Amino acid sequence: MLKNLIISITSISILSSCANFAPKSEVADVKSEQVKELVIPSDVSEHKKWTLEAKRDVARESHTHEFQLIGSATIDNPHKHDKKTYFLYGAEHLNLENNYFDIPVVYNAAVKKWINYFLNRGRGFFERYSARAGRYAPVLSKILNDHGLPQDLIFLAMAESGFQSKAKSWAKAVGPWQFMPYTGKRFNLKIDWYIDERRDPIKATVAACQYLGKLYEEFGSWELAAAAYNAGEGKMGRAIRRYRTESFWKIRKGRYLKNETKNYVPKIMALAIIGKNLRSFGFEDIEYHEPLDFEEVKVSGALDLYKVGEKLGVEFEELQRLNPEIRRWFTPPNVESFSLRVPVGSKKDWKDCCADKEELVAVDFQKYKIRGSRSRIRDVAKKFKIKDAGVLTWLNQGKYKNSRLKRGELVKIPFRIGQSKKHNMYADLYDKPRKSVLRRRKYRKRIRLAKRRGRKITAPTTYYTVKKGDSLWSVSRKVGVSLDTLIVSNLNIIQRRQIRKGDRLVVK
Repeated sequence: MLKNLIISITSISILSSCANFAPKSEVADVKSEQVKELVIPSDVSEHKKWTLEAKRDVARESHTHEFQLIGSATIDNPHKHDKKTYFLYGAEHLNLENNYFDIPVVYNAAVKKWINYFLNRGRGFFERYSARAGRYAPVLSKILNDHGLPQDLIFLAMAESGFQSKAKSWAKAVGPWQFMPYTGKRFNLKIDWYIDERRDPIKATVAACQYLGKLYEEFGSWELAAAAYNAGEGKMGRAIRRYRTESFWKIRKGRYLKNETKNYVPKIMALAIIGKNLRSFGFEDIEYHEPLDFEEVKVSGALDLYKVGEKLGVEFEELQRLNPEIRRWFTPPNVESFSLRVPVGSKKDWKDCCADKEELVAVDFQKYKIRGSRSRIRDVAKKFKIKDAGVLTWLNQGKYKNSRLKRGELVKIPFRIGQSKKHNMYADLYDKPRKSVLRRRKYRKRIRLAKRRGRKITAPTTYYTVKKGDSLWSVSRKVGVSLDTLIVSNLNIIQRRQIRKGDRLVVK
């Protein structure tokens, strides 16, 4: 069956290259007949099935790719489309190829600002995002459609990550849909020291479908659902109550939402408008990456992926690319079996070469020599920034996090022999928060210190009005009051935010 599928896809490629030698109508008819021959084997996993169906859909709609981004909703007849459609009003003067979307899109000043950005300073970003769409957007779109959601929501993923599976934000949101750790776990994505399913484009999209569906059900509009996806449903709920409106564009005028959220929805809409009208905006020559495709083999835990790659004749980096959820150089040891994705054609090689799995087990672990006499396993874990001390317990059988270690004892650590601790594979262990986060932490620490040492002014008689350029330190120097006393006497302001021009501070 799979052989027939490959032959059919090859036939389509040949027909595409011959399009200049036959009338378009004839080529289209032959293509549609070939597409009907694509058969999905019944014995494949759900993940593999989605990639094959996505490939079939791409072949069927190949004639639309020069006009609109691969994977976006094709709306030939808006009145007979299987989902609600929205017309782009106000942009008629642009003479766009596609004015219909399956998410609401408007053409206003905020959206035009983002369109202008992607056509000029951010043009390179749009081109790179679009090229990566060739690999991921078809399968993301297929999963969205199967869950009853608009396919044009791929532009939300485009805005979030540019279709990068390993994208990571300063706030530790990860993957193509930029899930935070709590939200990812809430929607059944596994995250531990060995694996992070937020980075898997298929598993993360299933979780995103569940989350977006919940948000749409809660807020009743895709604009608010998208804003809640960025800011959190609690924040959007409070914004709606504060401004007494369910219009995102009215809420956006207030100060409550961060600029990031205010710009988020217009950015998605701008990407959708350009993405559905590539020729109109001069992006008709996008070179799409090859679509995601793979085979799956069942493997045991703790297999060395470098050794697996050598056996299969596959680069380690290719195994990483197909299995972005695996964070380390070996398969997760805390599972009985793992579905490892391998390049198409490698499944047979696996059966031929790798019957003896023992030789593939990960053993090339570095060792650390204990220097002190009072060290424990948990101390070694802390030294190497391994938050889960159970990793060292697994590597050093019989040793638990409180196990005492002798001076000179060798302890296995989960880094591969020959690799630096600062290798990209372990980058997550050495993440540093951005400067604004560090400043905020320092500010909160200073407040906690003041609460312990400061003397609160209980019957204030003198106030100071904050001027431009003032800080807590400069005010305390001006008025001759200790910084601790100044802080605890004005906690109603200082606990919420830093002081601003015009604030009235108690000083005596």
